[in-house]
Amino acid sequence: MIRVVVADDEALIRAGLSTILGAAGDIEVVGVAASGSAAVAQARALRPDVVCMDIRMPDGDGLWATAEITSLAEPTPAVLVVTTFDHDEYVFGALESGACGVVLKDSPMDVLVAGVRRAARGEGLVDAPLTRRVIGEFANRRTRSAPGAGPLVAPLTPREIDCVRELCRGQSNNGIADTLFLEPSTVKTHLSNAMSKTGARGRVQLVIWAFRSGLVDI
Repeated sequence: MIRVVVADDEALIRAGLSTILGAAGDIEVVGVAASGSAAVAQARALRPDVVCMDIRMPDGDGLWATAEITSLAEPTPAVLVVTTFDHDEYVFGALESGACGVVLKDSPMDVLVAGVRRAARGEGLVDAPLTRRVIGEFANRRTRSAPGAGPLVAPLTPREIDCVRELCRGQSNNGIADTLFLEPSTVKTHLSNAMSKTGARGRVQLVIWAFRSGLVDI
């Protein structure tokens, strides 16, 4: 059973998301929060698998709450951004802070449910086209505007680079394995090595690094 906390400052949204997720069969909503600080408190106390996080909330917004939750000691909950803003720098900030992906509130119900399942598996890049677009725009923008910005170099092997590029296309481990004719376990090892070498805390942060380094583009 996937244990979820729903954080949103609107009661109707909290209730709606809770109902959708609770009906999935393999997801249990174990807590709700109406503010960023409450979301952090729930994550600390309940240690859910996933926190569905709104961005704009009172008493500590979603950016702050995401950074706090993704900094918790293991088992660290995954944070899935669920928002109305599909092209907002705040969304990129949450991804940069450790969120595993973003889903729009007006997405079909099955997208939300699939997103929570994928987040619980640690796969990230939920709603991949949207997430990649947000990452690509803001990662490139910040890299270009940074003084002395240039390519970021990390000692990745050619196979690790291949796996990172496929990850940036939104591929799962199995998808990457099929494309590159590798075993899924080998893909997982390559991506773990790439995260260790680049200092990325997760798969989305590895994608951000890839855009900023010039390894991939929008």
